[in-house]
Amino acid sequence: MDTPSDSPVFTTLGLAPDLVDYRQALERQQQLHSEVLAGTAPSTVLLLEHADVYTAGKRTEPEDLPRDDTPVIDVDRGGKLTWHGEGQLVVYPIIRLADRAAVKDYVCALERTVIDVLRRDYGIESTRVEGRSGVWITGDGPDRKIAAIGLRVHHSVTTHGLALNCSNDLAPFDNIIACGISDAGTTSISAELGRTVSPADILPALREQLAEELRPFLPGAAGPTATCDATFQTSPDTPTIGAAR
Repeated sequence: MDTPSDSPVFTTLGLAPDLVDYRQALERQQQLHSEVLAGTAPSTVLLLEHADVYTAGKRTEPEDLPRDDTPVIDVDRGGKLTWHGEGQLVVYPIIRLADRAAVKDYVCALERTVIDVLRRDYGIESTRVEGRSGVWITGDGPDRKIAAIGLRVHHSVTTHGLALNCSNDLAPFDNIIACGISDAGTTSISAELGRTVSPADILPALREQLAEELRPFLPGAAGPTATCDATFQTSPDTPTIGAAR
């Protein structure tokens, strides 16, 4: 897929069965961060599925950790503990924000991308929930998270990003307090629809929508026109807490 010059470059690192080791993806992010910061690489979005792993953000508490001896990788993003694995589409934008004060609007753009694609392409109504980061399904039972967001912004260049549950097994979330939230559940596109929707299925639509959402944040752009509501700003689970800007 050709990418307009005013859009980030999209790179698919690996989808099932070619799962990507978390540490390898982290090294790729760090390398790209240095290159984007130095101006030797364009803003880039990595798309992938990870091999099974738990990762702990800066705000993870001991009580959030797995209830067995499953290994956990500490990472430099905001947020708390989460799981990545096969069937979950992970999106890592490594982009230079033209306005370093636009982090909240950037997070909302990631959330809005998921919300719009789920509604338009799959008929799933999702939303933000006040006081909680990510994208949620509400009503018809308890609140359940379908996409998680955790970021780091250093010298105005972003790393980490969003994880959208597509066709993954939800059992690994039962072994932890996902994102530090004990009174809500998790779900996936497949669980909501009763049919399998894989990361490869949703990737083209998500990539197209995300390109539109990210374009206003890039250097030389006019800036975002869609403003973020108060939901993100009042969240105690703000995924960018602890990020160096």
